[in-house]
Amino acid sequence: MVSEHSDDTGGDTAALALKILVAGGFGVGKTTLVGAVSEIRPLRTEELLSEAGRSVDDTGGVDQKVTTTVAMDFGRITIRSGLSLYLFGTPGQDRFWFLWDELAQGALGAVVLADTRRLEDCFPAVDYFEHRQIPFVVAVNCFAGARMYGANDVSRALDLDRGTPVVLCDARDRDSGKEVLIRLVEYAGRMHTARLLDSVG
Repeated sequence: MVSEHSDDTGGDTAALALKILVAGGFGVGKTTLVGAVSEIRPLRTEELLSEAGRSVDDTGGVDQKVTTTVAMDFGRITIRSGLSLYLFGTPGQDRFWFLWDELAQGALGAVVLADTRRLEDCFPAVDYFEHRQIPFVVAVNCFAGARMYGANDVSRALDLDRGTPVVLCDARDRDSGKEVLIRLVEYAGRMHTARLLDSVG
């Protein structure tokens, strides 16, 4: 979850690096979000969609999508001096879910991207993180032409645990994506602190 780096002057701890997952359904914008906020050139493992893959993956609602992530996306963003986030975008298709357990090891929390046109596609990610008690926020990617819903409407539709944040975002916009990540870090920090206090209380 946390790694510490020493500075060049005396070995004192200089920075924290937190691992964050970016999850959600097929074509919801995970690769776009990681690419938009990353301050380094993001690592992408995208391949062209094949005719064989189209018979397996549900491309309804994302008919223009021509590539898919087959392993993960990776990026990095500095939130403030001394705090960086390592972002790991998960593949959205069912057949790649075996990778999720490896990617989730040591994660502080997760962003679950949602598309209100295909809201059911993020149920597996929500269930995954709830079951493993990994803090997460739901970020509704506001696609052009999609009907707008409020955060409370989305929370009820997904039957989220009370207090799970729901935020609206534009995965293409760096500032919007950064706000989502800040919200996640704050929420995950509160959750981990509460669990620590419960364990010693």
